[in-house]
Parts: sequence; structure tokens; C-alpha cells
Amino acid sequence: MLSAFAQAFRTPDLRRKLFFTLMIMALFRLGSFIPTPGVDSKAVQMCIANQNEASLLDLVNLFSGGALLQLSVFALGIMPYITASIIIQLLRVVIPRFDDLHKEGQTGQAKLTQYTRYLTIFLGILQSTTYIALARSGQMFSGCTHKVIGDDSIPMILLMILVMTAGTGVIMWLGELVTERGIGNGMSLLIFTSIAARLPSQLLSIGQAGKWGSVAAIVGLMLAVTLVVVYLEQAQRRIPVQYAKRMVGRRQYGGTTTYIPLKLNMSGVIPVIFATSILALPPLVAQFGDPTQAWVQWISANFSQTAWPYLVGYGLLTLFFTFFYTAITFNPDEVADNMKRYGGFIPGYRAGRPTAEYLTYVINRITTAGALYLVVIALLPTLAMIPLNLSANQMPFGGTTLLIVVGVGLQTVKEINTQLQQHHYEGFLR
Repeated sequence: MLSAFAQAFRTPDLRRKLFFTLMIMALFRLGSFIPTPGVDSKAVQMCIANQNEASLLDLVNLFSGGALLQLSVFALGIMPYITASIIIQLLRVVIPRFDDLHKEGQTGQAKLTQYTRYLTIFLGILQSTTYIALARSGQMFSGCTHKVIGDDSIPMILLMILVMTAGTGVIMWLGELVTERGIGNGMSLLIFTSIAARLPSQLLSIGQAGKWGSVAAIVGLMLAVTLVVVYLEQAQRRIPVQYAKRMVGRRQYGGTTTYIPLKLNMSGVIPVIFATSILALPPLVAQFGDPTQAWVQWISANFSQTAWPYLVGYGLLTLFFTFFYTAITFNPDEVADNMKRYGGFIPGYRAGRPTAEYLTYVINRITTAGALYLVVIALLPTLAMIPLNLSANQMPFGGTTLLIVVGVGLQTVKEINTQLQQHHYEGFLR
């Protein structure tokens, strides 16, 4: 990896792209510290310092690099765009028009991207309104008595909503700039920046509390889990495919052998995000109930991150969403039809329905192993908090964190290697 980056900096074109990407990442981090108009930044810092329990908004705060709890102009982070992208993908199953656009190629993809942008802005307005309402009511920071919004007049509230929504639009634009003119996927790199920026400060805070042994254990656990994730994220089942020879005029086509790569984890980190989001809803609803009621007390006692009902629900939801999302993104019938159309077949299986049934059988077995892998990676950091005697807001990494960081790192290095091969490719004439 280090040699790839060293070679990239020695190539003028790649060096320019890398510096551009680093500049965008720096701008993204700078916006995370600029407070939104009307927010008392000193009161916010005191509330963050006095917060002992894990916030229900920790997932969004993770993807914003800590900007959400600081109520900065980039408080919403990349989360509205992620949610909009997932919704558009899910709507392909419900709305045939979206599925037709997906099959149209570049033109249809551009239309779906436009719909994603509109939905991102709408979700930005909705989420900024919700977070500002939580901040005004004092429910964003548990146990904090400081008033974080100095001026809560209607014009100022509307200005805050406008600024946060505009910040979401700027983040989306920055991510697209990196994708077009930089290295790697822009949105993924911004998420990577948010996560990596918080890790050193969290480890330092644990060490300053006199738990340097826990810091060493966390670093060792991170390295071990990273090695496992790197190995399994690249694991794939290759299904051989042969194409029959055919004559078109005087030319012969086909007769080649290739394969269909089926990844062990085809759904990525989406199931873990879905499971975490759903399990955050009951405590959020309980906040608006009477603390003396039995159902509120039961949710408060059983939906902490170390309670067994939470852990069991987390594992089951991760399993369910792994199969659900894989079924949406990979259609065996469509793959079998495309192979049949171009004269391809899997050795030992007839084209058409038998090929689709074989692909379904293989993908179900692979998804089972991938789902169990996701459950273990998602629950391991939470289970590690118990022997290390750490609270949920002290643990500097989670299963979602490592999956995103390792996945983005692998994707970026692969793209750098691809472009290095293009720049050092020897032509026919020398």
C-alpha cells in the first residue's frame, strides 16, 4: 500500500489528483468546526464534555466526524445522501420506472442520480429541523442544562435549517468533485475522513483516564479485526462461464471462458447501518414518554448496547438485512437471462431456469457465511467493552467503523494501482 502511494506521488497526474482529494478532505473537516448561526459554541462544548451516556444520534455523529453534536454547518454530514441512495435503490423493487432507468445505462443512471440529489436536500431539511428541535428542547445532550441555542426566534431557526441543509448540499458537491477529479469514490472518502478524524482523540481520552492498558488492547483488537476484514472482504466465489462460438458473417465470436465473481459480503456495510438505525428508534420514542411508565423503564434497561436483548436483536436484524439487501442487488434470473442472450452457460447446467436455480443456491450459501461474518464483526467491539470496562461512548471503533474504513481503503488502493498500471503501460511502439 505504501509503495503504491509513493509511486503515485511520483506521477504528475496522480499527484495532482491526490493533492486535490486531500484538499477536499481538509475543507470537509474545516466545515465540521464552523458553528451554525445562532448556536452557542461554548455551551455546546460544555454539554459534550459532561455527556456520560451514548447518544442516540451516535451513528449520525459518527458519519459527520463529530460535527452533529457540535451543531456545525456540516452537522448533517453525509448521512442524508446515504439515506437517499438507499431509498432510491429500494424503490427499484417497488417502482418499475426506477428499475427501467437503472437498465438504461448512463442516461438512466444520471436521472437516478438527479432524483437522489433532490431526495438528499429534502432529507436535509427534515433532519436539520429534527435536530434543531431536539437541541432546543434539551434532548440532544442528556443531562445538560446549558442552553445551546442562544436565539430561538423563528427567523433564526429558519436560517439554521437553511445553513445546515446548504451544508449537506455542499458536502454532496464536494463528494462528486472528488469522484470526478480526484482518487476514489468521493462520498466514501468523506465518510472515511469523518471516522478516522475521531479515532486519535478518543484513544487519547481513554489513556488520559488512566486506562493505557485498555488503549493497547483496543489497538491490538483493531489490528486483528482489520486483518480479518481485509481477508474476507476480498473473498469471492468464482463461477466459471463459457461462451459458445458463433459466426457473424465471416467473423467468429465467442469461444471464451470467464467467471462470475460473487463476493462473500455482497451487501457491504448496509445491513449493519440498517440494524443500528432500527434499534435506535425504541429509545428515541421512550424519550418522549413518562419515565415512571413500565414500558419506558423496560426500554431503558434492555436497549443499552451491552444488554442481551439489544445484542440478540442486533444480530438477528443484521442477518435479515444481509439476505434482504443481497436479494435486491443481485438477481439470479436477470444474470441467467443475460448469459443466455449472449450465448453463455455454466458448465454442467443448461441456460435459463437451471442456471438461475444454481445461482440462487450458490448465492444463498455465500450470503449465509457473509451474514454470520457481519454479525461477528458488528458485535465484537460491543462485547469487548465489557471486559475492558468501557462505556458505549468511549469505544473508539465499532463494526460499522472498521468495515467502512477497510472497505474504502481497499477500494482507493485498487484504483491507485489501476491508474499506475495505465501510466506505466508499455505501448507497441517504443
